[in-house]
Amino acid sequence: MTDISSQRLNKIISNPPWGATLEIKGWLKSKRDAKDFSFLDVGDGSCVQGLQVIADSSLANYQSEIKKLTSGCSLRIVGVLQKSPAKGQSAELIAQAISVYGWADPDHYPLQKKRQSFEFLRTLPHLRGRTNSMGAMIRIRSRLSYAIHHFFQERGFHQIHTPVITTSDCEGAGEMFTVTSLDLDQLMASPAQQVDFSKDFFGQKAGLTVSGQLEAETYAQAVGNVYTFGPTFRAENSNTSRHLAEFWMVEPEMAFCDLEGDMDLAEELLQYLVADILASCPEDLGLFNSFVDKGLLARLATMQEPFQRLTYSEAIDHLLASKQPFEYPVSWGIDLHSEHEKYLTDSLFHGPVMVSNYPKGIKPFYMRLNDDCKTVAAMDVLIPGIGEIIGGSQREERLDILQQRMADGGVAEEEYQWYIDLRRFGTVPHAGFGLGFERLVLFITGLSNIRDVIPFPRTPGSAAL
Repeated sequence: MTDISSQRLNKIISNPPWGATLEIKGWLKSKRDAKDFSFLDVGDGSCVQGLQVIADSSLANYQSEIKKLTSGCSLRIVGVLQKSPAKGQSAELIAQAISVYGWADPDHYPLQKKRQSFEFLRTLPHLRGRTNSMGAMIRIRSRLSYAIHHFFQERGFHQIHTPVITTSDCEGAGEMFTVTSLDLDQLMASPAQQVDFSKDFFGQKAGLTVSGQLEAETYAQAVGNVYTFGPTFRAENSNTSRHLAEFWMVEPEMAFCDLEGDMDLAEELLQYLVADILASCPEDLGLFNSFVDKGLLARLATMQEPFQRLTYSEAIDHLLASKQPFEYPVSWGIDLHSEHEKYLTDSLFHGPVMVSNYPKGIKPFYMRLNDDCKTVAAMDVLIPGIGEIIGGSQREERLDILQQRMADGGVAEEEYQWYIDLRRFGTVPHAGFGLGFERLVLFITGLSNIRDVIPFPRTPGSAAL
């Protein structure tokens, strides 16, 4: 009896076992009938390329099933792999047996063998992963996740699982989703009555985390270098192509680290991830470079050059000297807008830019106050086509200055006694940053809307599957 090897298509295509009897399982992308046989294009999600299957009319179920197959049907196929004489493909499978796992209603199956807009695919979150573009995105996203863990683990970082439910608003913007077990119908019946969160599940008001940074700091000052990689949430009513209500953040925290060390790690991380994805996913990147963004590979190559570094004040000087008609006027003290970031990365330096030492008035209380008492030891990494992808800082480790910054910002000390304790009991210089994972995937793929780089986007007015 002939041995049958069950293999995924990416393995078959990359290293064809010519003449072997193989079993493949996947979904029918398209079918073309000839006089005495049919061509089946089958994909299994492991790679962009499908495998052509030759189904001869002599197969027992050719007339009863194979001739009736339509796009979307799931199949099990056993056949012999041979070199293909057809242009554009190296291999084909000569089917010996084909069985159907599941039929697809041809009158309602929405994915056809043609290019369909990303806007249309967003209406099909349960099916869009079967398309070449979304399949490639998922494979790239998965590889980036693996590479992030590998980067930190091989450098001695410990992963910390920080809370998803928290009482700390790290960013201080008040854009947290509230978590409650209170009876909402009862609360709605008394609209004038103030909510008594002491009767809630946690005995106080709690919400979904906007960042794991503050909690990660506690373990950075216990075991050294740590990182978190988890979901974060912002109740910001924004429908831009760069914002989600639920997204993933990579947040390292390093004890005995200053701003320069923080910037060095951020640059090293991004360069490592881009190099890894170029080596690991060339076919998927090639698809995006061909059909989404023809300058993608060239732009990714710029990430291997040293990042341009400048202070916020120097960035403002460059923007003022540009004579560009910015929608948001430029002056020292403003927060940089996307048009300012785009000018710095795309027009002035043609590559990634690191901006440091921002005005203290536009940054949170936990960032270290510089000696000029006007700026804080903060840094942002700006990259072409995206803008800010990383934001970080050296944290304020001095007790008296931290307390003053909290008072100036209206932050109640009683809610952050544990955070203040870190400065009372063996404080050390420390630093960290946050990398927006979806923005990273957006940059790597060249896609233009952040809703296309997460399997199930959560945005204002949209929380369905």
